[in-house]
Amino acid sequence: MLRYQTIPVTAFAQNCSLVWDDDSLQAAVIDPGGDLERLLSEVERLGLKLGQIWLTHAHIDHAGGTAALARRSGLPIVGPHPGDQFWIDGLPQQSRMFGFPEAQTFTPTRWLYDGDQVKVGAHVLHVRHCPGHTPGHVVFYSPEIQRAFVGDVLFAGSIGRTDFPQGNHGQLVQSITERLWPMGDDTVFIPGHGPESSFGQERQSNPHVADRVLNR
Repeated sequence: MLRYQTIPVTAFAQNCSLVWDDDSLQAAVIDPGGDLERLLSEVERLGLKLGQIWLTHAHIDHAGGTAALARRSGLPIVGPHPGDQFWIDGLPQQSRMFGFPEAQTFTPTRWLYDGDQVKVGAHVLHVRHCPGHTPGHVVFYSPEIQRAFVGDVLFAGSIGRTDFPQGNHGQLVQSITERLWPMGDDTVFIPGHGPESSFGQERQSNPHVADRVLNR
């Protein structure tokens, strides 16, 4: 079975997630924005074999610890989409601007594109390119456990900011309605910040993207 655990990291309380195969204990970490000692301590406590870093996008609170973790543990960096190259290049500046520990740039081992797949142990997750918050934002979806790791695309009761460089509100709403909603109302999503919710709940009540708002 595919399992996951979410660990808030950094002063921004960013939801970093560990995902793993319950049989082999092969694991990936999604969005290691910082607090690496805490993350690695949890990996050890769970007995996991951490083998990959997956990134939804390259904002500092999601990607700030990536280069250090990859170098320290010899891990490949998977994602995001190439549209976020300029955010990766700007990580040192981002870290200074927001008071984070100094972050280094990196080159992903593998860029991700819409329709790609990633694997952890025997389990496959589907990649959807969901631009709007950033141009290279991706989402990881497991039909097996009906979970989606959506970064900063969608939150419980809100959506991602689009006032950053190359943000696009219309594009973000389109990503949500055309690429997230088809995953099904029962799918639970793990956002980049805050509590989990389901796509069905957000379709009904989210003031930014609820069906009743879009259809009026």
